[in-house]
Amino acid sequence: MVLNIIQIVLAVLLVIAILAQARGSGLGAAFGGDSNVYRTRRGIEKRLHMATVLLAVGFFSVALANALT
Repeated sequence: MVLNIIQIVLAVLLVIAILAQARGSGLGAAFGGDSNVYRTRRGIEKRLHMATVLLAVGFFSVALANALT
């Protein structure tokens, strides 16, 4: 029961983190503009990226633990 609640919370936070990253990229790349593919992440982008990775690892771990119990 507790793992289910933790998994739902992690899923919601992971979706929010992924959508926040997608919003940060401009529409210029979609229409053939300068896409800055090889730029480094700085500041809040770097923290958001690391938070997304940690949330994904946590979600996978909880899902695996939930499946094994």
